[in-house]
Amino acid sequence: MNRSAKDYRTILGLRFSLCSAAEAVLRSEMGGLVVFPAAPALKELPQNAAYRDALLGADSVFPDSGFMVIMWNLIERDSIRRLSGLAYLRELVRLDSFRQSGNTIWVLPHSSSRRVTKKWLSEQGIEVPASHIYVAPKYSVDGKEPMDQTLIDLVERLHPQHVILGVGGGVQEPLGADLKHRLDYLPAIHCVGAAVSFLTGEQVSIPVWADRLYLGWLFRTLHNPSRFARRYVSAMRLLPLMKKYRNLNPSPVRLQDGPLHARV
Repeated sequence: MNRSAKDYRTILGLRFSLCSAAEAVLRSEMGGLVVFPAAPALKELPQNAAYRDALLGADSVFPDSGFMVIMWNLIERDSIRRLSGLAYLRELVRLDSFRQSGNTIWVLPHSSSRRVTKKWLSEQGIEVPASHIYVAPKYSVDGKEPMDQTLIDLVERLHPQHVILGVGGGVQEPLGADLKHRLDYLPAIHCVGAAVSFLTGEQVSIPVWADRLYLGWLFRTLHNPSRFARRYVSAMRLLPLMKKYRNLNPSPVRLQDGPLHARV
């Protein structure tokens, strides 16, 4: 399907798809790496090569960061809209192929996540076998060895159509890229991060209206200021990066070139 330039924006070298959650979910059924980069991780693009390469190699990149979207619209006098990982996941659980028992694998950060996630999925009418919920180890991103050979073997053995990575931004994207390159087939690899815990109750619930108004960060900060306040303050470092490089990739090579940019 041919898509016009209106369906995309290139921001910091990343080609962001602009579409509804329903369209994004349907597109994911073709397989591939789906990512929703947030501002706290995006600000690390110049320094974090593994994260940057994962985003550049993703099949679908969606503008999850409300801060990035607002700043882009102000800088470029544009009018793009955000698509959050939370809105995407809410739509994804309605997809027929996603609701089939045994057709998903859930990669979660803690053993406590297993029970609450399985319970929440059951409440949505989705029965996921215990074998299809995987508690992730602490990952090291070095690019030399498989990030998680056990997970690779599990996915290849169970062969689901959908793999949901909920282990947090900055780590799940390199993990998803590693899976994509090492698996013997191409499932849909959804990097939705904290969106899983918003819905299961492990983190503060974010109402639909708050998500639409780009206020998820505020709910998280008010609920746990010691954890999130500093994180979102540090995300402000994304603004000078965007003003300087706009649609260009701020790689170390690009950082030496100066603030040249072209509008897209």
